[in-house]
Parts: sequence; C-alpha cells; structure tokens
Amino acid sequence: MEINNKKELAGVSANPVWKFLLPSLIGVLLFLVPIKVDGEFTIGVGILASSLQGAFGEAIPAFIVLLLGVSVVFTTIGMAAKPAFMMESPFLKSLFVTGPFGYTMRLLGFLVGIMTLFEFGPEFIWSMNTGGVVLYDLAPVLLTWFLFAGLLLPLLVEFGLMEFIGALLRKIMRPIFTLPGRSSIDSMASWMGAGTVGVLVTTQQYNEGFYSKRESSVIATTFSVASIAFSLVVANVIGVGNLFIPFYLTVSVACIIAAFIMPRIPPLSRKKDTYYEPVGKQINESVPEGISSFEWGWSEAMRKAGEAKNPVELVKSGSKTVMDIWMGLIPLVMSLGAAALIIAEYTPIFEILSYPLVPVLEWMRIPEATAAAPAMLVGFADMFLPAVLGSGIESELTRFVVGALSLTQIIYMSEIGILILRSNIPVNLLELFIIFVERTIITLPIIVLIAHFIVF
Repeated sequence: MEINNKKELAGVSANPVWKFLLPSLIGVLLFLVPIKVDGEFTIGVGILASSLQGAFGEAIPAFIVLLLGVSVVFTTIGMAAKPAFMMESPFLKSLFVTGPFGYTMRLLGFLVGIMTLFEFGPEFIWSMNTGGVVLYDLAPVLLTWFLFAGLLLPLLVEFGLMEFIGALLRKIMRPIFTLPGRSSIDSMASWMGAGTVGVLVTTQQYNEGFYSKRESSVIATTFSVASIAFSLVVANVIGVGNLFIPFYLTVSVACIIAAFIMPRIPPLSRKKDTYYEPVGKQINESVPEGISSFEWGWSEAMRKAGEAKNPVELVKSGSKTVMDIWMGLIPLVMSLGAAALIIAEYTPIFEILSYPLVPVLEWMRIPEATAAAPAMLVGFADMFLPAVLGSGIESELTRFVVGALSLTQIIYMSEIGILILRSNIPVNLLELFIIFVERTIITLPIIVLIAHFIVF
C-alpha cells in the first residue's frame, strides 16, 4: 500500500483500528508481558502451558509416546503406500511423506520413547539423565508450550503489531543488528517467554517472506535467548540465585554485544539476503517522504489488520502449526535430544574437546578450571547440563561464569538446535556448532570480566 500524503492516513476506518488494537494487545499480554506466579516470572502462554501440565502431568509422557507412534505409523503409510488422501493434501504430504533421515529419526524417537516409558533395554538410553530428561522434562514443556503458542501466535503476528513496531524500531535494529525493526518482537518473545517461541516466530516470518535467509539465520541463532524464568532456574540450580539480578544483567550485556558482532562475521555474514523462494520478499521498510515512522507504522498496521484472516482460518492455520510440531519436531527432539545427552553423559567427547579451554580459564583466573571447562562446552547438547555439572564446583565465581555462559551460548541441540534444523531457516549442523563456539569465544571474556567485579 503506497501512501503519498498524510491525508490518506486519516481515512482509516475504525474497523481495522480495533482489529489491530484488540488482538495485538491480547498477543502482547500473552507473549511479552512477564507475570510473577508463585515467586517465579513467566508469561500468559507459560501459565496456560503449566496449567495443562499440572492437570494432565502424569499422562503427558504416555500421550507423547502415543504421538510418536502415530507419527511413525502414518509416515510409514505415507512413504510406502502414498495414499491419495495424503498425496492430494499439501499439508498431510509435507507432514507424513518425508525422506529416509526424517523417517529414521521418527522411528528412533518412538523407540526411545517406548524404552523410556517402560524402562526396558539399555539403561543408558532410558535413564533419567538421558531419555528420561527428554520424555519427562523437555518434551512435555514443548508439547504444552507449542500447543498454545501455535494457536495464539497469530494474535502477535497477523494483526499489524509486527508492522507497527518494525516501523518504530527499524532505525535502531538495522544499523546496530543489521535486522528489520520487526525482529525486536522475536527478541522480546524469547526474553520474556522462551527461546523456542522466538524460533517459532522467526520460522513463521521467514516462511511468509518477511525475513531474508540472512536475517532469519541471525535472529534464530542470536536472539533466541533463554527467558528470565529459565535463567532464574539455572541460577538457582548452579547456586548463584542470591546474585540473580547481576547474573541476568551480565547475561543480557553479553548477549547484546554478541548480537552486534555475530551478524558481521561468518557464517552468518555470508548468508544471502534473498527470501524464501515459494513466497519471495513480502516486506518493505522504506518510509515515504513527509511521513513519520509512527504514521507509517500505523498505516502498515491498519493494512495488515484489514487483510487478517477470519478467526476460523487462523485457528486452522494454528492447528496445522501445532500438528507439524507434534508430529515432526517432537520425534526429532526425542531421538536427537536423547543422543546428545547420551554423548554428554556416557562419553568423554566434551571433556576431550574442553582440554584447550583449561589454560585459557586459568589465564582468566577462573578457579577449578579443569572442572569448569567441560561444563562450558556440554551446553551444546543441552542448556541445562552446564548448570547440573557446574553445581558441584566449589568456587562461586566459577559457578557464576559457567551458568551465565550457558545462557549466552543459545545453541543447544536438545531443543533450539533441532528447532532450527527442522525449519526452513538455512543453517546446517556444522554452522550451528561454529556459531556455538563463536558465541562462547565472544561472551566468555565479557562474563569473566563482569564476574570478577561482582563475585568476591
């Protein structure tokens, strides 16, 4: 929609105004406003997810295994028989007709789920440190969070809020982070709610042509920061809960500095500024002359609100997102997540990889460097593992550094990494590992420097 003068802005009808304001306000309240419940911060979607977990907690692991089984059965039917009802439905075809790797991961995910639920087979697969973590801790959170996030996310992205905020913040986000202004919503959704929600927003925006390949890659790997709630859990587990405010401020400062540097170095800097081919570019951030950013943002919000689908269509679209995650993502989390935890728990790989880090930590005057080094790299498998390993370290300074670093590394394969690999965002496994190492190199000195001033 092209606007040549301010008079056209005044002609906006009341209907798009309310279509913009009401859903967007509800979306902000559900996704972006922190709420303190039982002494811990969360968001509206988190409260809904926790309530569902509380109501059906004991039955959810069995339901997850049932989902894994359904995914395997229908994928087998789709790949072997290719029935007409699947092949003629773009959604069902994309959901159940997958390649050999996807089928293998679904089958392995189901096997891991069955073995963990009934505790049979090799114990290293189903123990509470490997398969048990995924089935009883991680997968239920993903199941419930994505149920509500998938259904309610349109309130945040389909009624003009992204366009309005994007116009207001483009002069900040573009020069500092090389990103469109609308990406600030992703960051807020992650910091206030969960990094997984941020990746979901990013994936949707990329699929709809609002982020380029480079932008979506940067946002998913740089702004999917752990939420305040999870950061508090990590701080308490590793034993620095008494320092939570300086702890989280340290994480925030390190993440902001990393967000400035990461888009300017490979592999992210080498990503192309082209858009998802099936849809092409659907965004234009240029503001017409004589129009303020606020006026242009309001105009774009009205246009987007006016084009919004009816509630029934939005619920259908959200339901498809939920089914895609339940049938496609959770099997990957179950199989690859368990594999990552098995490697971390039962092999010396991360300990061997951490050897070069020990002298660096000693040079930085970090006590118990030999114990801290593996904890700093094991976060690639799962973000919670560094807190578990680091909790046994005596030095408060070292525990502070290990905990803060685990939250700034962002890339962990049991959740965020698999989410990104499962999406259309063009980042592969090797690039994820490189980004993890780069974030470690960038944020570690910052955290250590601040920690030496805070922890005595």
